[in-house]
Amino acid sequence: MYNEKVMDHFMNPRNQGEIPDADGVGEVGNPACGDIMKIYLKVKENVVTDVKFQTFGCGAAIASSSMATDLIKGRDLEEAWALSNRAVAEALDGLPPQKLHCSVLAEEGIHAAINDYRQRRGLSPWQDDRREA
Repeated sequence: MYNEKVMDHFMNPRNQGEIPDADGVGEVGNPACGDIMKIYLKVKENVVTDVKFQTFGCGAAIASSSMATDLIKGRDLEEAWALSNRAVAEALDGLPPQKLHCSVLAEEGIHAAINDYRQRRGLSPWQDDRREA
C-alpha cells in the first residue's frame, strides 16, 4: 500500500519528539480517522531553527509529519506557511488517495504552530485562503 519513501519516514521518522520551550505549538486532528498531530517550532529571526512533531495515527500520518518537518526546517515562516499538503505528498513520492488527508493534517499543523507563534507575539494570525486537496 505504501511506497518505499513513505515506509522510510514511517519506520525512521525525522524530527520526532517535542520541544518543551517551543515558540509555537499547533495541534490538529481528524475525527474521521482519529489521527492527531502536534507540531512544535523554534523560531529565530523569522526562521524555523528547529521543528519536532508528535503524531498519533497511521503510517501515512507519521510519514507526512516527518516529511513536512524536514521540508520546513531552516525555512523562513513565509516559506513554511506556503508548504502545501500536495508538496508533502509529492515529496513522499505519493500517498494512496484515501490517505491524502494525512498530508492535509501536516499542512494544517504547521499553520496552527505558526499562528500560535504569531499570537504569542501579539501578531494577528495568518489566514489559510488556499485549500488544496
